[in-house]
Amino acid sequence: MSLPLDGIRVLDAATVLAAPLTAALLGEFGAEVIKVEDPKHGDPIRGYPPFVDGESAQWPYLGKNKKSVTIDLHNSDGVAVFRRLVAETDLVVTNFRPPTLRGFGIDFDELCKVNPELVLVHISAYGRTGPYADRPGFARVAEAFAGLTGRTGNPDGPPMFSGYAIADGLAGIYGAYAAMLALRQRDQTGTAQLVDLALYEPVLRMMEDFIADYGSTGEIAARAGNENPKISPNGLYPTKDGKYLVLPASTQRMWERLVPLLDDPDLAELVTFEQRITQRALVDARVAAFTSRHDLAELVDKLTTAGVACGPVNDAADICADEHIQARGSIREVVDPERGRTHLMQAPAGRFSGFAPRSITPGPRLGADTDAVLGELAGCTATELARLRASGAI
Repeated sequence: MSLPLDGIRVLDAATVLAAPLTAALLGEFGAEVIKVEDPKHGDPIRGYPPFVDGESAQWPYLGKNKKSVTIDLHNSDGVAVFRRLVAETDLVVTNFRPPTLRGFGIDFDELCKVNPELVLVHISAYGRTGPYADRPGFARVAEAFAGLTGRTGNPDGPPMFSGYAIADGLAGIYGAYAAMLALRQRDQTGTAQLVDLALYEPVLRMMEDFIADYGSTGEIAARAGNENPKISPNGLYPTKDGKYLVLPASTQRMWERLVPLLDDPDLAELVTFEQRITQRALVDARVAAFTSRHDLAELVDKLTTAGVACGPVNDAADICADEHIQARGSIREVVDPERGRTHLMQAPAGRFSGFAPRSITPGPRLGADTDAVLGELAGCTATELARLRASGAI
């Protein structure tokens, strides 16, 4: 089966999460992804615990569907080889700081000289413009800068991180979307395209009410824990078997379906959002008393039958055992003959009528594809490869 991105070649000249995720998402649907790594250590993810047989347990997943080529961009010969690869590439994804790209001599203007139809997706902490452009930053810095961290946590407590570095995931997904836009524009105009994406921007874009409310009222949204300032009930409620249920009555109709199950005359009188928000403490206490009388599975069945949106608070074991996850194939067992074991991996998101994502190939060993890729695309002979390897360029 042909895939939408068949024939697109991507150089993943990035480290850790956001920009490599952009490349991985493109690779899931047909793009050939060549990961350029430092010859000595590779992507830092390779060093993240836990380790299985001396290798990071995360790498086979985070490096999936990619080829690994080692090039030292601090080495002038390495940069020259990199530029030769760029000449045969549609799209480069990178997350080096702007001054680092300039220092290597591989910024947009330089790369366009060898490939005038190149698309460069550059994800950096603060973007390429503005007074903070040269500052370093990671996901947690971006989340705090965009306001997410300040809104997370209990009202009487300090700011808190989310449970996952969400800025990396959002920027990775947004980067793949931006790459599609840029490739489309490149194909329409025949001209090179630069995507300048700041790590904080997708987080800020996601928080749609945050700035709108401030602009209209002048009020700064405060931390609200698990509460939603516009909805009640909206929280995590304990169950009889020691678990938690998420229950957001986000619409009036949802509340009307819930009230008969609660069988509480006081709550039945709270017919508007405003009334329920004003009486939030009462609502939460009564809903928690109700959920505490039922085991989680029984409660989900009861509420779902009534058309009330709810769900369990899952951990990794719950997810892997869930019948819906299994039926959708959202988690897959991937056989890895090279390592002699299988890996549990998240499947690509979404289902499509005309195509399916490519089969998952676990992330390669560091530099596994260096000779093959440089020989085929950069025209390196065996003699040149030996010289480059001796000099530390690859």
